Amino acid sequence: MNWITNYVRPRINSLFSRREVPENLWTKCPECGTMLFHRELSDNLNVCTNCDHHLAITPRERFAALFDGGLFSEVKVPEPLADPLQFRDQKKYPDRMKAAQKSTGEKEAMLVAEGEMGRTPIVAAAQDFSFMGGSMGMYVGNAIIAAAERAVKLKRPLVLFSAAGGARMQEGILSLMQMPRTTVAVEMLREAGLPYIVVLTHPTTGGVTASYAMLGDIQISEPGALICFAGPRVIEQTIREKLPEGFQRAEYLLEHGMLDRVTHRTKLRDELISILRMLGGLPAPTRADLPAPAPAAIEPPESAPSHEESAKAGKKSAS
Repeated sequence: MNWITNYVRPRINSLFSRREVPENLWTKCPECGTMLFHRELSDNLNVCTNCDHHLAITPRERFAALFDGGLFSEVKVPEPLADPLQFRDQKKYPDRMKAAQKSTGEKEAMLVAEGEMGRTPIVAAAQDFSFMGGSMGMYVGNAIIAAAERAVKLKRPLVLFSAAGGARMQEGILSLMQMPRTTVAVEMLREAGLPYIVVLTHPTTGGVTASYAMLGDIQISEPGALICFAGPRVIEQTIREKLPEGFQRAEYLLEHGMLDRVTHRTKLRDELISILRMLGGLPAPTRADLPAPAPAAIEPPESAPSHEESAKAGKKSAS
């Protein structure tokens, strides 16, 4: 009985037991409720294949799709003071930072990189909303300044992807001071005659909207993105009036002259390449390279007949 109980029954159960399916294989679209397979969603750049809702995307995933071959090198950002105000609410600020770093795998809320996009050298910066709401702290200010300085040094355009809930309250006035600092960084690009393009993603709010996110030479947004300084609920409570439908969404702002374009995420790379090459006075972008001919397809040219062969051919024709 021990042999049957201890070996045979567990063996049978293991053969016929139901396999567990990992929970992260499917993602539910928050807009239409469709269950999306993770590979299908990733191939479509985190855009719902049913309703075209743009889900959040991390800076690394965005850069992998943006740069040629997904290759880019990170630009080093100076480290600020870890906890300048010794701030504490329900948790200590360093503890919140460690939790955000563990959940996202990133050091901070902004990633700066350089590389080529459609053979066009650029410097790019992107905010990570999953890192404490993409909040603008001293590190984000340092990152934008580092990106601008790198762009000026290499004489490259700067493309910035914004996604933030505003200033970081744990850094108080030091966070608010990043607004004039980043504005000065944008002026550095203008003085150098370099293009500065901002892509506003969902959501871009607060002090970020009041500074570097709305100072681009060209303002592009993803569809449906919330772009504002104060949220619609706060405004309605303040003015005690009902706001228009879609107020503060990308399409509404485009109609009222706040944006230049609203572009689907899957078409954004091609549009950025065309704009940057146009602004830089470069030729039209190369869409694809023709493949090199296979060695077997190249036939050697026919050799010309020798003098003796020509003479023999002449005698035959004469006879």
